Amino acid sequence: MKLNSRFDSARLLRIGMTLLLAWAAALVFARWHVPIPWMIGPLVATAFASMAALPTTSSSTFRNAGQWTIGVALGLYFTPEVTELMLSLWWAVALAVVWTLGLGMVFGVWLHRVHSHRMPQVPPASMRATSYFASAIGGASEMTLLSERAGARVDLVAAAHSVRMAVVVLMVPFAMQWAKQHFNLTALDMTPTASRVAEWPGILWLVLATGAGAWLMRLAGRPNPWFLGPLLAAMLLTMSDVHLSAVPVWLANGAQLVIGISLGVRFSREFLHAAPRWLLSAAVGAVVMIVLSGVFAWALAKLTGVHPVTLMLATAPGGIAEMAITAKVLQLGVPVVTAFQVCRLVAVLVLAEPLYRRWEAGSSVARTGAKN
Repeated sequence: MKLNSRFDSARLLRIGMTLLLAWAAALVFARWHVPIPWMIGPLVATAFASMAALPTTSSSTFRNAGQWTIGVALGLYFTPEVTELMLSLWWAVALAVVWTLGLGMVFGVWLHRVHSHRMPQVPPASMRATSYFASAIGGASEMTLLSERAGARVDLVAAAHSVRMAVVVLMVPFAMQWAKQHFNLTALDMTPTASRVAEWPGILWLVLATGAGAWLMRLAGRPNPWFLGPLLAAMLLTMSDVHLSAVPVWLANGAQLVIGISLGVRFSREFLHAAPRWLLSAAVGAVVMIVLSGVFAWALAKLTGVHPVTLMLATAPGGIAEMAITAKVLQLGVPVVTAFQVCRLVAVLVLAEPLYRRWEAGSSVARTGAKN
């Protein structure tokens, strides 16, 4: 009992020190006018501290609460007017889903060709699964779980997604801030959240309703329940013209902070030495996917009339929470970004495994034909 108590105390101390470091970094980055300082500051600080072998720790409870908060904040943008706009763009969302799946598969083929001969210790079937799921533009944890079922090297898949997320989070907000200043964009969110003030007891009812959404998603075994459950619950309330309360700014900042920590602690010293060429390929691939997605966004903007900056965030190869936070803080079209990213995640989660089986079957036929 005493040993467990000491362990818990030590872990709580590490979590507290990590939060303090992240908070200080967020304040410094805010003072430097870095975009999204409450997420980028903690990410950078905890990543460097982790690589220096300092005892940084991320709390899953805090991370879940952060995702819950961000999900609620985003759901409040989906007023009836915004919902009507998004329904009219269903075909653009479908195009973005096809683009995402295709881009991920192309990157997977490239990863396999570059690294299959450099990693003879990884069996060929495992290498194909590893390359495919490391390249799929979906949730990192969900792709890691799917890759395990396919016999992939889970550590390499998780590492590739960690690098991709870090590259996207560090590059895209700076690019969006530059674009906003260059194009003199004051705000692209013409319809703000339905509730602009955090008020009591509305915020209590909002917490209870969105908490029920998270609980139902967990009960159904759905991925990312702490984000998607509250998001969908808040969306349903707002679309029904029910306005309870806004999310306090300090709470939204805290949510960004714990999400930044959860990304930064992945970069341990052992992580960087595990497979440096693999990590470099993941970083290069992330940059290329960002550029190609930007080109796709410009083309899609011509067809839809939506501003290309909004669509760049909507189609960027990052996570929902991170890209939506960028859109929210910079006011670059939160509903469009959120809707595109959510639909893309759902499509990738549903289709990634069947597409891999078809790819594996096609590869098997090609190898048999080559032998004959």
